[in-house]
Amino acid sequence: MEDNIVEKPEISRVERPWGRFSQYAFNQPVTVSLMTVQPNQRLSLQAHANRSELWIVLDDSAVVQVGEQVLYPKQGDEIWIPAKTAHRLGGQDRPVRVLEVAYGNWRQDDITRYEDDYQRPAQGE
Repeated sequence: MEDNIVEKPEISRVERPWGRFSQYAFNQPVTVSLMTVQPNQRLSLQAHANRSELWIVLDDSAVVQVGEQVLYPKQGDEIWIPAKTAHRLGGQDRPVRVLEVAYGNWRQDDITRYEDDYQRPAQGE
């Protein structure tokens, strides 16, 4: 798979007699992570050089920054984060879970941090 995916991949939405499903990657190399942010905590304001991310919000009460835009997504909302775009996930009054589908080369040393509440280094872990 190519690094630096900028365009959001097509998402298949399939209806069945019992309901429906959304398919975010079909036979593609992706990394899927379930992120949980504790109340009133947040990730670094960060970007990745070699991967784009699709966040699927599982709980209300999330605060998401993508570039300069701050969003308050609802459960089920999908947020596309192109490679090299600053982004951050935070929680408000309760834990927040987001399912992350990362397209591209997922490496921890790919992180550039612009702000961090925990004094972690600007690059990497």
